[in-house]
Amino acid sequence: MNRVYLELGPKKVFACSLDWPGWCRVAKGEEAAIDRLMEYVPRYRVIAERAALTFDPGDPEVVARVPGGTTTDFGAPEAIPGQDLEPVGADAARREVALMRAAWELFDEVAGESPEELRKGPRGGGRDLTKMVNHVQEAERAYARQVGVRHRPFTSRAGVDALRAELAEVLGRPWRPPLETAWPPAYARRRIVWHVIDHLWEIEDRR
Repeated sequence: MNRVYLELGPKKVFACSLDWPGWCRVAKGEEAAIDRLMEYVPRYRVIAERAALTFDPGDPEVVARVPGGTTTDFGAPEAIPGQDLEPVGADAARREVALMRAAWELFDEVAGESPEELRKGPRGGGRDLTKMVNHVQEAERAYARQVGVRHRPFTSRAGVDALRAELAEVLGRPWRPPLETAWPPAYARRRIVWHVIDHLWEIEDRR
């Protein structure tokens, strides 16, 4: 359960797990990206345990390399590997949605326990807590449109919960080609979970 693909940008490389959505790390170079991915095993294990899953991935096996672009170098995974276009059964989809739900729960808990003002970066940058939470939620609304889930701008927490419930239902279904949305469900699950836990870990590191 440690198939990894590498997304190769002009300057940076993402190492992303195909089996554990959201477990993706970026660095300058292939070996550095894989090393960084493995450094985050203990932190991703917290996500897996919340989903009642055992996370003991072992050595990574690089099964694909895909071209990235400027978004890769900016620090977000953008490429869709060929494996994401393969059929996905109901059990696998539900397992990955459990990880997505776990990431949401932990993000909300950490945000709820953190101060509004977070430590700034070396150049004085970085969002404070409310802006980061809003950014994560609005990004999910944009990501949801890529799989056919459309919601109006949020006016309350109930709107966030409704979006997440529908995303979990849609992305928890078995899937097989042809692709009828902008993103295949496997990529959507990975991108959504990556974004949530990337900011979850940022809050933990800056609070």
